[in-house]
Amino acid sequence: MSCIETIQAYALRSIGLGERLLPRGDYTLCEHFTLIGSGMIWNVYFAVMALLLGFFFANVLALGKAAQSAWLRKPSEWFIFLFRGSPLFIQFFFAYFLFLRLKSVSPMFDGLTAAGLGALIVLFLNTAAYSAEIFYGALRSIPKGDVEAADAYGITGFRRFRRIIWPTMLRLAWPAYTNEAIFLFHATTLVFFSAFPVHQQKGDSLYYASYFADKTFNPFVPYPILAMYFILFTLVIVWLFGMVNKRLNRHLPQAQRPRVRYRPNLLR
Repeated sequence: MSCIETIQAYALRSIGLGERLLPRGDYTLCEHFTLIGSGMIWNVYFAVMALLLGFFFANVLALGKAAQSAWLRKPSEWFIFLFRGSPLFIQFFFAYFLFLRLKSVSPMFDGLTAAGLGALIVLFLNTAAYSAEIFYGALRSIPKGDVEAADAYGITGFRRFRRIIWPTMLRLAWPAYTNEAIFLFHATTLVFFSAFPVHQQKGDSLYYASYFADKTFNPFVPYPILAMYFILFTLVIVWLFGMVNKRLNRHLPQAQRPRVRYRPNLLR
């Protein structure tokens, strides 16, 4: 099978399109790149969906933590503490067994035990907690002069939040939030190690990399390819978030605009 035929057969295999059987016998570099790249579809799906959902929930949590009412503040604080205080890997296992219990109660919860939904929920809740702490810190760092100036111009209530507080909070939090997005994308590889099953070999990139490593007894080919894909997508994330950062700081002089820099989290 030529490389073009391999791409046609396996490029979308991770989502159920193309050849059903995995390659056997001689494993070519084209097969490595194609199948691991096919698995990246799931990693991108987990990262994009968790970030989109987590972004809005994180804003709600940050506002709740900053609220004066204990009925709003305490639930937000405990949610953030729970998901930031426990390892993501453990959260996957607890969530899977919880979803199994729900599945035994009603068939309507069947989809929760699949990685495409169940693991996504865990990633969404986890990144929402970390992002909420970032947004909360930015919310507390908003200069009081900006709020006082809004009051002086008669901008109050939700209008003040929408036009002054929320944009300033995003501008201050965005560099740190960029690193959270990168870490979340890397954390999608933990889905492979979680209890959520892979149906019909529709796994993520690490699933296919591990397949080749097991079959060839040579991990020094598939895993560097996997790392290369993640590095390329990390560069895309930095570029996209950098464009948003420029948009958020377009009103500032060039010398005062904060730059998006990648600072890896060594511990989490």
